[in-house]
Amino acid sequence: MSTRGTSTRGIAEATGTPWETWTARLDAHGARRMSHARIARHLTEQLDGVVANPGWWAQQITVAYEQHIGTRRPGQAGDGSWAVSAGRTVPGTADEVLARWDTLMGRAPEVAGAAPEGRPGTSATEAWRYWRVRLVDGSRVTVHIRAKDAGRCTVGVSHSGLASPEDVEHRRAFWKERLREL
Repeated sequence: MSTRGTSTRGIAEATGTPWETWTARLDAHGARRMSHARIARHLTEQLDGVVANPGWWAQQITVAYEQHIGTRRPGQAGDGSWAVSAGRTVPGTADEVLARWDTLMGRAPEVAGAAPEGRPGTSATEAWRYWRVRLVDGSRVTVHIRAKDAGRCTVGVSHSGLASPEDVEHRRAFWKERLREL
């Protein structure tokens, strides 16, 4: 599996605290026996006033710690399911790219090997365009589109709720191919 773990170097750079110090602190706090949410709450308190967006960094440290102690594998969500993402920059405005994506995927009998539960939905904010669908296998797909510069957009696909690491690689290949077609 080519899924990478969370970057502990990035955590150390952002927080000014070496990764070994984070693991020692969390071990001393009893984090090996704590839930993900409890660890993240504790870290949010520790990071308040240290970094911008302490909740986000607390999540990053918690996931890296869980990977470090072996309770979570890279790409695995806290509930034990798996997720994959892929992205690409494509030509067009956000509305044009959303329309092309909806045409490409909207009427497909299967999405990455599973039937949709219903018609995909779209939504928009001033900056973002979204395309979402729930699949009969219980997984969910969200596509987010944002203008990058004049005439180009970034497109990201997130597929969550996958059953296994093998699903990750199969779905990653599927989404990369759809992004090439876009």
